[in-house]
Amino acid sequence: MDLDINTIVTEQAKAAKKASKKLALLSSAEKNKALYAMAHALETKTPIILKANMLDMEDGRQKGLSAAMLDRLLLTTERIAQMADGLRQIASLDDPIGNGIMSHRRPNGLDIRCIRVPLGLIGIIYEARPNVTADAIGLCLKSGNAVILRGGSEAIKSNTILASILAEAAHSAGIPEGAVQFVKITDHSAVDVMMRLNKYIDVIIPRGGAGLIKRVVENSIVPVIETGVGICHIYVDDKANMDMATKIIINAKTTRPAVCNAVETVLIHQGIANEFLPLLCEKLKSYKVEIRGCEKCCQICPDLKLATDEDWATEYGDLILSVKIVTDMDEAIDHINNFGSGHSEAIITDCYTNALKFQKNVDAAAVYVNASTRFTDGNEFGFGAEIGISTQKLHARGPMGLEALTTMKYLIYGEGQVR
Repeated sequence: MDLDINTIVTEQAKAAKKASKKLALLSSAEKNKALYAMAHALETKTPIILKANMLDMEDGRQKGLSAAMLDRLLLTTERIAQMADGLRQIASLDDPIGNGIMSHRRPNGLDIRCIRVPLGLIGIIYEARPNVTADAIGLCLKSGNAVILRGGSEAIKSNTILASILAEAAHSAGIPEGAVQFVKITDHSAVDVMMRLNKYIDVIIPRGGAGLIKRVVENSIVPVIETGVGICHIYVDDKANMDMATKIIINAKTTRPAVCNAVETVLIHQGIANEFLPLLCEKLKSYKVEIRGCEKCCQICPDLKLATDEDWATEYGDLILSVKIVTDMDEAIDHINNFGSGHSEAIITDCYTNALKFQKNVDAAAVYVNASTRFTDGNEFGFGAEIGISTQKLHARGPMGLEALTTMKYLIYGEGQVR
């Protein structure tokens, strides 16, 4: 490995770790002041950001990025305004730092309290989504954490200018210098360095495709919160309202097909398949969705592409949908628990009993009844922006807001007790 890469990344982590000690002591008012300054900076420097993003978009087209990936990469005046609003929303949220988790007095007279404290230095490794830069910095600072970010090469120009603008605005508003670090090195060895810096980085959160997340989870000696891979399902029950089911599936597949809460597989109860599948296919084709069906689906709609075993385990991130006919809800639940990524699953049904059974038996962070999986989002859940959507069970699960970026500290008060 290039010694300079190791040195550069390590020094950035050291600086951020040092700044985290001071940052953890700032008041809510001081952190909110910085968030508002950061939001204002994004708005006033929008032309500079758009110019950098335009260069990334040109590079992306030359590299042959899909339309869905280019959409994730694209910044507009409206999207930058939404990023700024997101920072203001974070400022409006209650600060979790110092909040009491529990308190009790032991028989020996010891008073024991538990409070929320920052994690310290959070590492974010992510791909072609510039909005992650603003969301991550905002959430980390509000929760009292320093942050070191390493974005993908696809958005390197956009992310570099965004991180620079946000870091400068934060520091000018009182955030300790060095608390926001952005690794400009696109070589993959920079990620390797971050994954070994457990002396400085307290947790790493990868955001991106399955390959990136797998690499970080399997190789990092820094604790990892696994996020993002979304093999999401919608099960259409035989008691479903077909118009509602069609509307929800179209929303979950076509609004932002590259995001992790988009649906990838639809399961249809055999009792309604003959009627519902042709209706669904007709609607989806008008949105240019490629449909890959099981053998039973292809018998009903012969023009469908036959799905392979690989399709059931694939996060397409594109306008592609796999469809399977199941004998009953039990088969649907088994399929979801076998192929799902623990992200978001949904049932469309008018039967309350079936809805409860589905929610009880499906193992996922978010389980919906008669609603789109696209709602799995920190802002939609009322958390403000999100740092990611955890698909694991420790230390956080589902959309991760401010509380997910904290840990606990026990404060014990005594009067001379000894053991």
